[in-house]
Amino acid sequence: MFHPVKRKMLVLGAVLAAGLPGATLADDVKIGILGGLTGPIESLVPPIIDSSKLAATHINAQGGILGGQTLVTPVGDTTCADATAAANAADRLVNSEDVLAIAGALCSGATISAANNAAIPGNVVMISPASTSPAISDMDDNDLVYRVAPSDAYQGEVMARMLLSKGLDEIAIAYVNNDYGKGLADAIEANFKKQGGTVAAKEAHEEGKADYRGEVGSLASSGAPTLVIVAYGDGSGQTLLRQAIEAGDFEQLVGAEGMLAIGIIENLEAADLEGMIVTKVGNPKVPGKEVFGPLAKEAGLDVDAPFVTQGYDSVFLLALAIEKNGKAKRDGLSEALRAVSSPPGEIIFPGEWEKALGLLKDGRDINYEGASGSHDFDERGDVPGAIIEMVIKGGAFVEVGEVK
Repeated sequence: MFHPVKRKMLVLGAVLAAGLPGATLADDVKIGILGGLTGPIESLVPPIIDSSKLAATHINAQGGILGGQTLVTPVGDTTCADATAAANAADRLVNSEDVLAIAGALCSGATISAANNAAIPGNVVMISPASTSPAISDMDDNDLVYRVAPSDAYQGEVMARMLLSKGLDEIAIAYVNNDYGKGLADAIEANFKKQGGTVAAKEAHEEGKADYRGEVGSLASSGAPTLVIVAYGDGSGQTLLRQAIEAGDFEQLVGAEGMLAIGIIENLEAADLEGMIVTKVGNPKVPGKEVFGPLAKEAGLDVDAPFVTQGYDSVFLLALAIEKNGKAKRDGLSEALRAVSSPPGEIIFPGEWEKALGLLKDGRDINYEGASGSHDFDERGDVPGAIIEMVIKGGAFVEVGEVK
């Protein structure tokens, strides 16, 4: 696995190359990738981009797409935190790069902005590997916006159950004031109260500030012994966490999956983080992950890194849908995506592109079982999923297991 800084340089290079004249051929098939390469989740993003591009590598090595054409994956940087940047990046992919589909974005606000400003008007299907805001389920999207991570409506229920099972029955919630933060914080609060817990305080904060001591002090004054942080580990979440540790007012620290960032391990003292609970979206025991593991290892990827499996699945699913659709056109792609991702059909696992080509050529149905699980999209483009409990031990994230 490459060092995060080196990974980031490689991915940024790919972004620059994607915009150079002559970087792709006229008959290339394009699936765009959107992610916050810069901004508050930047340490999480490079492995996700790499896994997304790995799907294209497997496809091109096994016969290409639509009769042997090359699949290329231009990348756009949403910054995660800037809706205008997300809209502009998506606009470039849709209207300049002429992509058939988009894998992304990652942050929920970026996905909503990219969809509303570029993808939906351009009739472009999107699959987000990581956007979890409940608001995405209710978008008027013409059946164009999908995701392979579960909604925070589900994650909030599971997190509440996990905390209460540990006897953590009184919490304060700090959340970043955006679609992701508010959606998950509201879900945690509602479910925690419903299941008998007490939310002593809940407070929003803005991304990008240098000082959150006021917010930390306000939350601490509630007397809650447990602080739940719903923010980004390379942004406000890291600063708020550091200042909460300095204040020493909380007995237990908890982070939602946005806090699962290598930045907090690298920049904060291991002893201060010991025992912190962090959640991860994923499915640890699925056949597709077992197949994907050796493929990821060969490519230098950590199969257990956040949203790596979802990144791969997003591109592979979109490619299968394009092949099923049988043409380099955007029309009909949603229907084709639903056909290749759900029963009935012969199961296709990660990396099995050549097998899929043969089955589709023979007019047979296929059902992709991905590295991150089954993707039987409901009418809103959502999938079921699982929440994994992680804990920080010895300066590392350690997987405890799926929260039942």
